[in-house]
Amino acid sequence: MLFHNSRDLQYRAPQGAVPCGSAVTLRARSSIADARVLLRTWWAGNAAEYEMRRTERDLFEIVLDIPAQPGLMWYYFIEDCGASRAYYGNAADGLGGSGQMRETEPPSFQITVYDSAFKTPEWMREGIMYQVMVDRFCEGKPGKPMPFADRIYREDKPRAQKALSADSHYHKDWNEPPELNSGDEYANVCNDFYGGDLEGLRKKLPYLSRLGVTVLYLNPIFRSRTNHKYDTGDYESIDPGFGTLEDFRALCRSAKRVGIRIVLDGVFSHVGSDSRYFNREGTYPDLGAYQSPKSPYYPWFDFRKYPGDYDCWWGFKSMPNVREMEPSHYEYIVSGKDAIASRYLEDGAYGWRLDVADELPMDFIRGLRRRVKEKNGACLIGEVWEDPSNKVAYGETRSYCLGDTLDSTMNYPLRNALLSFMLGDIDAHALVRQLDSQRENLPAPFYYSMLNLLGSHDRPRVINVLAGEKNLSPIRALRRATTLSDEAYALGKKRFIAVFRFLCALPGMPSLYYGDEAGMQGMDDPFNRAAFPWGREDTDLTRAIHEIFSERHHSHALKTGMVKFFAASDDVVCALREIRGTDAFGKKYPHERVLCVLNRAETSIAFDLFAAHVELDGMSSCYIRL
Repeated sequence: MLFHNSRDLQYRAPQGAVPCGSAVTLRARSSIADARVLLRTWWAGNAAEYEMRRTERDLFEIVLDIPAQPGLMWYYFIEDCGASRAYYGNAADGLGGSGQMRETEPPSFQITVYDSAFKTPEWMREGIMYQVMVDRFCEGKPGKPMPFADRIYREDKPRAQKALSADSHYHKDWNEPPELNSGDEYANVCNDFYGGDLEGLRKKLPYLSRLGVTVLYLNPIFRSRTNHKYDTGDYESIDPGFGTLEDFRALCRSAKRVGIRIVLDGVFSHVGSDSRYFNREGTYPDLGAYQSPKSPYYPWFDFRKYPGDYDCWWGFKSMPNVREMEPSHYEYIVSGKDAIASRYLEDGAYGWRLDVADELPMDFIRGLRRRVKEKNGACLIGEVWEDPSNKVAYGETRSYCLGDTLDSTMNYPLRNALLSFMLGDIDAHALVRQLDSQRENLPAPFYYSMLNLLGSHDRPRVINVLAGEKNLSPIRALRRATTLSDEAYALGKKRFIAVFRFLCALPGMPSLYYGDEAGMQGMDDPFNRAAFPWGREDTDLTRAIHEIFSERHHSHALKTGMVKFFAASDDVVCALREIRGTDAFGKKYPHERVLCVLNRAETSIAFDLFAAHVELDGMSSCYIRL
């Protein structure tokens, strides 16, 4: 019988991801006296097999030279008894740590090999992010004209009527719920607006600064016909409903003065059909690809049968996909003298969050990274919903954490694990396995820059989720009226505070979706995108979030200290953050140890740990300085 634990220094040293050109010592134990133990590896699709050296009666060892290029190395062990062979590889869940014996070829363990020069901005590792949908946050310039008031595209309207249909409108009451505005029970035209703008956001910077925010992530702000702006109409123009380029510059200047950096949402895999590039609706003076093959933008798109049959994002005809690496498109977005990727950084932004990053060519992301990094301290974050070290998309394994593409990704795996734990779907031991797997697979610069979130514009409001609300009908109208009872809201709120404090104790950049700190409710899009309830906030909740942020800001250990996870029971998970003279990046700080304990059970707990006595109420968390 073989044994190996990829997270135990006795069996793998060093632990976790390793830089190019280093060495890793692997060990395995065998209980069979006369067995040979072999190591099988894969690198770049090529297999190799090595005989391991017996160093003790039951211990076998090999030192692997790590390649000089970034990539993923895979390995498992073979126990050769002459007449038979057995195999030892990763566990069935693929999360590393202790593995399993198998009679046939097993799943492999992973070693992430990253560029030794890989660095991420220090402000990411130490920052706190706040995500804003500008239209829904605050109105700074009342009485703005409605952009595209007569130009909302409706498939059910004859072309002759489009110019006569004023479908877009502002809500008369800021506190009205979002609307569907569609006869299709599954769809949403996204044409109701609240009037939030960049000036309103600028006016609320003092609020965000007092809350503890240091990074402001804006959902798309470029001209488009919808309220969500993921159907870009013109990358070169700030949406008129949000303001002007000067308003954006003023926001960046004001944000910088209060210690807040702006990160923009980059939607580069597709554009709007109602855009200067495609121009299906004839809105723009430019000759769009839909109008003529002679358009300069025609090579950007894939037409199966011109003009009406074309490749589009997930079947939405209003969002035609682009050919990202087509030379003129690549030059326009990435490489040109005045490329979109760089011009808004010059105007004051500090990076991009890439929408649907796994639908972008890796070479496109690599080029984008090079351009973004021309600005000192700028970042590139990707929307990736799975493990960013080994994500498989369109038949290709995509490792986003090797130092040549992204600085970090939105940490949906962490979100899913934490919420599953709080709702009783997994226990603390299973949660620790998932936490340890991220720590093992991700290089430190990437791991400590992960965008750690519970809420976003693509998920139901976190309070609804943690209250146990399961109204996830695909029929949007049935989700509209979902309102939590007082009892359910109190439960969701209590769980949210508890788990968010734990999230803020983890390596990475905590991210708060606008209004979650105010107690906003809502199920899936569009009901998770209501207007911020100014004057109606849950002030107790806001105060609790502020206190959590303050604790993190005042602790170097909570930001860049080393981390260990363990389960105290099925219901109690702990994270130990520690600095012993230097942090995870070799920066000198005074010794500091902080233990975060999260208890999901309804009952209180008491136990002794690290010479500290822990007493904690049910469904709560705490920081303990050791």
